[in-house]
Amino acid sequence: MSLTFHWFLPTYGDSRHIVGGGHGLPPGTAGGVRPATRAYLGQIARSAEQLGFVGALTPTGGWCDDAWLATAMLVESTERLKFLVAFRPGLTSPTLAAQMAATFQNSSEGRLLLNVVVGGEAHEQRAYGDFLSKDQRYARADEFLQIVRRLWRGETVDFDGAHQRVEGARIPRVPDPVPPLYFGGSSAAAGPVAVAHSDVYLTWGEPPAQVAQKLDWIRALGAAAGRTPRFGIRLHVITRDTSEAAWAEAQRLLDGLDPATIAGVQAGLARSESEGQKRMLALHGGSKDSLEIYPNLWAGVGLVRGGAGTALVGSHIEVADRIAEYAALGIDEFVLSGVPHLEEAYWFGEGVLPILAARGLWTSPLQQRPAESTGIPFAAPPAPVPAGS
Repeated sequence: MSLTFHWFLPTYGDSRHIVGGGHGLPPGTAGGVRPATRAYLGQIARSAEQLGFVGALTPTGGWCDDAWLATAMLVESTERLKFLVAFRPGLTSPTLAAQMAATFQNSSEGRLLLNVVVGGEAHEQRAYGDFLSKDQRYARADEFLQIVRRLWRGETVDFDGAHQRVEGARIPRVPDPVPPLYFGGSSAAAGPVAVAHSDVYLTWGEPPAQVAQKLDWIRALGAAAGRTPRFGIRLHVITRDTSEAAWAEAQRLLDGLDPATIAGVQAGLARSESEGQKRMLALHGGSKDSLEIYPNLWAGVGLVRGGAGTALVGSHIEVADRIAEYAALGIDEFVLSGVPHLEEAYWFGEGVLPILAARGLWTSPLQQRPAESTGIPFAAPPAPVPAGS
């Protein structure tokens, strides 16, 4: 078995802190905001590719740049990296979405992955002209994906559903290969739709016992539907050479959070319709206290961030241990991030991945020559040892 690792592209910008440039930074402290330029996102993408990540997730929403356009502009900046494009079914027609995905997949030579995001924030959906309830959004996603799947098979589609209607729909070229669908959701309405359409079911980083319960739920639904999706998990990471250094970094990030910002974000997230978001909020209760909710699993990110709100924190060995624990549950794809996204990719790629490789849990997708020592520039070569000495 070889686990699969993906990184993350922050199309809303990046910094050395979870939120903006940090709160009350003392003079002389490195900070600042890094705009989500094509040049900077390209740096992250190329680094992820070099380190052995298979793909990179790009988010969707009113708080970030468009995922389709941002990733399409990065294809030529990379050679192998795949792009896990998050998109919201129903905000465009299924025929157009199928055509866009086919164009991306064929033009990039198979480097598109798709993350289906139904949307858990009603106010944000309304900003896009979508006034359906959450359960209706899942029903619409089901119809949407039925149409898209048929179009990708080269069919001409007539469909008249409660939410989607097309006549004589067809796309000029089918995608080769068909892009895998990644799908999350913790509500009763989400499960059957996720099982019906996902190739990889994604969960956020809860403690292993809670993740195991969710996977058992999906397995049972899958068995009834005759489908067996694979499983992935979305986590942040803070990994260092020592546990002490990693937790010091977590504390630095926590110290950079303004209490007023925490209160404001928590008030907004409390109105979320997302069952997964409610589960994230329950892990920390809006408090800075007791944030290590399981060994090496830290809920501090969720104080000021919606969605995935937990991070693996620890030494490279400890983080590898937790990844192995999740893998034992059946997780085989890990979608990771860390701030800043450029530097943290190297901490993980150079610190944790070699440990997982040594344990037989990961095989690099790169074709690399054995590492060679570069030596020390301008250093004198060692003196020869006299014969007979």
